Amino acid sequence: MSSGTTHKILLVDDEQSIRDTLRMTLEYEGFEVADVDSGIRALEKIDEIRPDAIILDVKMSGLDGIETLERLRESHPHIPVVLLTGHGSIETAVEATKKGAFDFLSKPPDREKILITLRNAIRQTALLRENIRMREEIEGRDVMVGSSAVMKDLRATIARVAPTEAFVLITGENGTGKELVARALHRQSSRASRELIEVNCAAIPHELIESELFGHEKGAFTGATGQRIGKFEQADGSTLLLDEIGDMSLSAQAKVLRVLEEGAIERVGGNKRISVDVRVIAATNKDLSSEISEGNFREDLYHRLNVIPIHVPPLRDRREDIPDLIRFFLAESSSKNKLPPREIDDDAVDRLRGMPWSGNVRELRNAVERLAIMVSDHITSTDVERYVLGGPNALDNSLSMDLSFQEFKDRAEELFLRRQLERFDWNVSRTADELGIQRSHLYKKINKYGLERDS
Repeated sequence: MSSGTTHKILLVDDEQSIRDTLRMTLEYEGFEVADVDSGIRALEKIDEIRPDAIILDVKMSGLDGIETLERLRESHPHIPVVLLTGHGSIETAVEATKKGAFDFLSKPPDREKILITLRNAIRQTALLRENIRMREEIEGRDVMVGSSAVMKDLRATIARVAPTEAFVLITGENGTGKELVARALHRQSSRASRELIEVNCAAIPHELIESELFGHEKGAFTGATGQRIGKFEQADGSTLLLDEIGDMSLSAQAKVLRVLEEGAIERVGGNKRISVDVRVIAATNKDLSSEISEGNFREDLYHRLNVIPIHVPPLRDRREDIPDLIRFFLAESSSKNKLPPREIDDDAVDRLRGMPWSGNVRELRNAVERLAIMVSDHITSTDVERYVLGGPNALDNSLSMDLSFQEFKDRAEELFLRRQLERFDWNVSRTADELGIQRSHLYKKINKYGLERDS
């Protein structure tokens, strides 16, 4: 190939003569070739061989080509697979393509056709990998930071689930990073070359959600002055993230369920069925079981979406990740705001680590960005006290943050209790007496908010 790079091809065929013929052809063209005689051997050797592309026979004894393809897509989704068969049919080609084959060629393979197909497969995969690398570099905010056990488990689950076509339901509190999980699932899937389509169901009025999802025809309703392509059509061949699906109307839920079951949509005001190939990832901060009990969410849609449940843990359950997150957000904020690099004291990190972070990673990101902007060089625990914890403008700062009412109440209570404890020199009994609450209750609040006396 023109780049001068030697590309490695893995041949998988139980006929020695086919392997020999293909090996001669490919080696003459400068490819490095490895071959095995079964799907099982291919799966066993793939990590050792590390091929750039795989040529796979469909009809083999034991594990056939389609079954081998399925396993390869799960374990190595970005290695292109070209299927070969002596019994070609449209049905087999369609099945192979749906299961992730790059292309489908008949035996005996035409020399020029197989060379063109391999080069296109390797080139497209190289572009895809470079696109993913650049996207991750540009979209630094999509990096999942943390080395805690729960984060390792989360990343392992994503790696296992992403290459499949299974629907996923992501749950977790506000600000935990459910969107990051959805994007990671898409980036590591066989659909990664297409754009992830996102819909925030809570941000769209109920009367417009169906038009947003399924599109509409001209004149379908007042204001429909032209045809509109909905999110399901836009996501054809890709992934659709239905964010905050717990806020979707029951009417829209019924239509989404029908699309998921039938693989086709009808635009609002239209009568034509349009086939769509969409992988759906749904996310919510609500307890959908409770929503079902209260009649706000369809149980059948819940079970259809909840094929793979993924729960994103709150920040309080992975406090060991906070130092890494702080330094990551400092670097990110300095770059975004064109500021010199910022340093932070260990005492300041410890102070931030002890906060309750009811707004989770989103709240921490906002707090760190404020510190990066407001502190000219070295961030100390005094700066944390002034700009994040309990300085004179602490509540004003909280008002400017992206907090729910409950999160703001927690922040106000935390600031109030810290001030009172400091007022009485951290004498818990006296503070409880002055506040008119039980000492055990105050201890619970101290533990809830991670309140600690300055050293």
